[in-house]
Amino acid sequence: MEQKLERKKIDTDVLIIGGGTAGCYAALNISRNSNLSVLIAEKANIKRSGCLAAGVNAINAYIVEGRTPQDYVDYATKDAGGIVREDLLLSAAEHFNETAEDMERLGLVILKDENGKYVARGNRNIKINGENFKPILAKAAEEAENVTVLNHINITDLLVLNNRVYGAVGFSVKEQIAYEIHAKAVLVATGGAAGLYKPNNPGFSRHKMWYPPFNTGAGYAMGILAGAEMTSFEMRFIALRCKDTIAPTGTIAQGVGAKQVNARGFVYEDKYGLTTSERVYGTVRENQLGNGPCYLKTSVIRKEQDEELLKAYLNMAPSQTLKWIESGKNPSEQDVEIQGTEPYIVGGHTASGYWVNTNRETTIHGLYAAGDVAGGCPQKYVTGALAEGEIAALDIVKKISENVFIDDAGILQEKASDIMDSYETVLNAKAGLYSVEELEEAMQKVMDEYAGGISANYQFNEKQLALAEEKIEGLQKLAEEASAGDMHELLFVYELRERLVVCKSLIAHLLARKETRWHSFNENLDYPDEDVAFEKYVNSRMEDGKIKIILRDLVKEADYEHQN
Repeated sequence: MEQKLERKKIDTDVLIIGGGTAGCYAALNISRNSNLSVLIAEKANIKRSGCLAAGVNAINAYIVEGRTPQDYVDYATKDAGGIVREDLLLSAAEHFNETAEDMERLGLVILKDENGKYVARGNRNIKINGENFKPILAKAAEEAENVTVLNHINITDLLVLNNRVYGAVGFSVKEQIAYEIHAKAVLVATGGAAGLYKPNNPGFSRHKMWYPPFNTGAGYAMGILAGAEMTSFEMRFIALRCKDTIAPTGTIAQGVGAKQVNARGFVYEDKYGLTTSERVYGTVRENQLGNGPCYLKTSVIRKEQDEELLKAYLNMAPSQTLKWIESGKNPSEQDVEIQGTEPYIVGGHTASGYWVNTNRETTIHGLYAAGDVAGGCPQKYVTGALAEGEIAALDIVKKISENVFIDDAGILQEKASDIMDSYETVLNAKAGLYSVEELEEAMQKVMDEYAGGISANYQFNEKQLALAEEKIEGLQKLAEEASAGDMHELLFVYELRERLVVCKSLIAHLLARKETRWHSFNENLDYPDEDVAFEKYVNSRMEDGKIKIILRDLVKEADYEHQN
């Protein structure tokens, strides 16, 4: 029997795609500053979705006493080899502390010393009890005036005409319903892209990874396909993690000052450098040289620090605490083995994402990006995502009040109908030659072997990238033949397609930056050295199905606006 979807149309002032950190905080700020109607469309449930789902034990971007926002800009700029947008970094850093204090008012527990001051962890972090960070934020967003939340809705396409956004189209992952949503402004806050590369762990444990496996690059893909300009995809992010559990290492390195050592006991972190990419690169090189495994040296910490670490990981990565308990040895009795993860595309740690102006509007009028999906502003972490949500929200309110964005509910209905027809086509198609899971594994194998994955020690050359491009295009054709038996399987089909679109864009960016500026993140064997000629942003835009590369000079303005 042919499957037909019920079709619903919704009109709202502001559509927020993604109910993670940035999305929820943007909705809260629009509500606080206007009477505009806001709709959050969330693929999962905002209570425990996004990067904060499992919690976090520190706010990693905070201006501690004696430091300034400009200090943070300088740190992030150095870490990213200069390829950042300083206007974005500074505007975010100026909001870090304000957003943290706002979250404390909403109920987040921030640890304080005997003088009532926040407990710092290093030069840029403060300690929190953050296992309930997301539920606290989600509750505030849900209870805000004029905010409606649609959980379990997967948005697939933006409605764009003449470089202006009018809304989006998506479907329920639980019910046979398709949605056409019209809005005066749209904020993409869907997060970055995981699952492009073959992960550390196989089989059942393949989703035990650094970045949420449910963040598939959907926001990137819909923007790429709509013609939005993207930036710095080639600045991939590879996390240095505790082996097997893929738990964070920063809690150990910063929390108790553990050094990176090889199997011979040599402290190698100073040899290769201390930027984020260099910490990964040093670990990879030491293993290549036969000096592995590599560790964080916790066997020298004090016994009382054991309990501190065990508790800290319960806030965000309990598998690491369980591993210590299962082994019968506390951190002070054994070093922690470390390894790099597969690469991700994520704008919260590196600069990958939409090319935005200072107010986080993309090159498509009325379309904004915030959080991990917004480019140019690395090392933003949680408070940066909150800050960008707020910055975008306030600009949306201002522009709508000035009638800059006017909704035309009748426009693009035919396009929306065609997109919904395509959902039904997938639901009613005969099973293709390959399953979605098989195609996803093939994609990850291609990216791993030819585009600098774990098995290639994160290295690549132009010949390999050309092969990767050819093979990914072949998989895209096969993905068009994929079928789905129900709405949940329909979600998997679109997640696969999203990842393939991001892979294609990533490969184009890796090819375009003909240098190695960030070891491991962008390890180009044909161009092994840094080149001053590439002190530029590698940007891209899809035109007629092809990725067009745009090299842009570094932005020097304190307030950057698009010229289109």
